[in-house]
Amino acid sequence: MERQGILSSDCSPGERFISDYKALKDTVEAIRALGGRVVLTSGSFDLAHIGHARYLREARLRGDFLIVGVESDERVRARKGDNRPIVPEAERVESLTHLRYVDVVTIKGAKDQKWKLIKCVRPDVLVISERTGYSNEKVVALGEFCGEVVNLESQAETSTSARLREMQIEVLGPAIDIMRTAIHSFQDGLEKLEKMNGG
Repeated sequence: MERQGILSSDCSPGERFISDYKALKDTVEAIRALGGRVVLTSGSFDLAHIGHARYLREARLRGDFLIVGVESDERVRARKGDNRPIVPEAERVESLTHLRYVDVVTIKGAKDQKWKLIKCVRPDVLVISERTGYSNEKVVALGEFCGEVVNLESQAETSTSARLREMQIEVLGPAIDIMRTAIHSFQDGLEKLEKMNGG
């Protein structure tokens, strides 16, 4: 029998994205009733790269059902500045629903209370990235709402911020060279004018 909805082999973005936390909680309870082990992780997942895919695979291997909390555009801007995210939240959410390791995606809003999603899901496993820099005290505190907290190391040398820096260098490098050439030409022109005027 073909599975339907979030348990189907299709990406089903409309069904895999659950914005309402009450509906999300009901989904978690249904998965647990089937004997499933629920894993939760979150992040901005802006400008997707191989590290994201590897990270989500590692997270999914720790259970039967992976929920991914995606930071809203407003939340990312508050944390990373006005020029981020590069990719809007609707696109980031839909992209994640196409990854085979991801079962459900939800949004983490800028005004959400601390650990709102974690308290809603109460995952069997909470996967956090070492890049978030959670202190031991925070990890212990999270244990109140999670069966297990896994601090996962980076899965690639790159990051979205590093990628953006590389792109800026690639774009700005030639422009800087052109500006240097123009400045040298301008200085040469000034020197010639000074010599002509007996300077």
